[in-house]
Amino acid sequence: MKKITNYIKNHPKFTTAWIIVLVSTFLMLYFNIDAKIIAVISILMAWFTNAFIGIGTFISLIPVIGPIIVNIFSIPFFWLMNGVGYFSSAYAIKKGKQRELLKHRLINIVLLIGIIIGYILGHLFPV
Repeated sequence: MKKITNYIKNHPKFTTAWIIVLVSTFLMLYFNIDAKIIAVISILMAWFTNAFIGIGTFISLIPVIGPIIVNIFSIPFFWLMNGVGYFSSAYAIKKGKQRELLKHRLINIVLLIGIIIGYILGHLFPV
C-alpha cells in the first residue's frame, strides 16, 4: 500500500490526467453528448495526457502479477492489430475492393509504426 501512495505522490501528472479524463467524461454524459463522440474525446484526452502510461505503471506496482498484467495488455495488442489488418484484407479481397484493401493495410501499418515511435519517444523524453 505504501508503494501506491508513494506513486500517487511522486507522479501527480498521471493522477491529474485521469481525474480530468473522468470528470470530462461524466460532464459529457451529463449533457447527453453522443456516446461515440464521448469515447473518441476520452481516448484522445487520455492519449495526449499520457494517462494510459500512468495506469500501466500503476498496475505494474501490484506485486508479482502487476507486470504480467501489463505484458498481457501490451504485447497482444500488436498481434490483435495485425490480425485485424489480415481479416479486413480478406474481407476486401472477397468483395473485390483492392483500393479499400490498400487503405486498410496502410492504416494498420501506420498505426503500429506510430505506436512504436511513440513508445520510443516516450522513453527518450520521459514525463
